[in-house]
Amino acid sequence: MSDTVESVIVAIDGPSGTGKSSTSKAVASALGLSYLDTGAQYRAITWWMISNGVDVSDPAAVATASGKPVIESGTDPSAPTITVDGLDASGPIREQDVTAKVSAVSAVPEVRSRITELQRSIAKAAEKGIVVEGRDIGTTVLPDADLKIFLTASPEARAARRSGELKGSDVAATREALIKRDAADSSRKTSPLAKADDAVEVDTTDLTLQQVIECVVTLVEEKRGAADSTRKQAAR
Repeated sequence: MSDTVESVIVAIDGPSGTGKSSTSKAVASALGLSYLDTGAQYRAITWWMISNGVDVSDPAAVATASGKPVIESGTDPSAPTITVDGLDASGPIREQDVTAKVSAVSAVPEVRSRITELQRSIAKAAEKGIVVEGRDIGTTVLPDADLKIFLTASPEARAARRSGELKGSDVAATREALIKRDAADSSRKTSPLAKADDAVEVDTTDLTLQQVIECVVTLVEEKRGAADSTRKQAAR
């Protein structure tokens, strides 16, 4: 646990469409914490690879180029930013070409090592604590996080949500794409998508976003309260 009760590191993992980003940003804002979207970093390095002509289907080529781009993440939950070599990448990284190729790039060990190191340094520098969302935060990036949460939802619910974000997209096609992405992320050898043994699982299928946010805020406050109680007992 961090040095002060107020400072807490929260890891939120789960597949796409479970509400990770919206929940993480809202929880960070409500509790005065920093926020980090680790998926955006993998998208950013994928976008850089595509933009610079790197063959993303060639793991060796991706590994060789993985150390070149300079990726910086702003951690203000009300206005998170992501830049690559000083350029705003928040728009380009959400394009379909990046979405289709990010799993392949993310599976390269050298990429994961580079981005994991970046994520840990950002979390360590967050003085008031941070909410970090991704797919391997509780298991690999921050295994000692104060609180680990794993969000889940049915494929149908996730597809409906993602289709709502991607205006005009086909729900059935989106569902198949999500299932394919899950399979790729869960089966990769390096830091696969997985629930940490000590994570709290929250099924968001039948919950509104506000209900999920309230649930996570309560879990964080309970963790803070337990830590405060332990400190007081130790001080006696």
